[in-house]
Amino acid sequence: MAAMSDYLENKVWDWLLRGQVFPPPATAYVALLTAAPGDAGGGIEVAGGSYARVAVASALANWSGTQAPGSTAASSGTDGTGENNVVITFPAPTANWGVITHFAIYDAAAAGNLLIWSPLFTAKTVNNGDAAPSFAAGALTFQVDN
Repeated sequence: MAAMSDYLENKVWDWLLRGQVFPPPATAYVALLTAAPGDAGGGIEVAGGSYARVAVASALANWSGTQAPGSTAASSGTDGTGENNVVITFPAPTANWGVITHFAIYDAAAAGNLLIWSPLFTAKTVNNGDAAPSFAAGALTFQVDN
């Protein structure tokens, strides 16, 4: 089950109930981790070996609405669940990346704020020379109403 970070929960709270401005990031950056973060952050992100977070523009076409997988209209669903509408492909590894156990979404290409994180259903070992890791459309599912 995906979780929102404390940072994002606080920003949403202040935006919704306290009248504070919180513009969404223009781009979400998907990351791979070898150790779990928590809502306060942390975890261990892959580093080196050509690894880089993958930029996905914040757009209706790239992330589904809550009403149906693959939808491109504004959200109108009832369970708060969405997923990626586009394939997310990382660079091909040029060194061993280790055992990938989690994914995360940040608001920057490096450092930045953790927004959402989740364990993978199945951990994946990524080694030098392996094919570029990717998530098929609909593979990164997360729910904000749980």
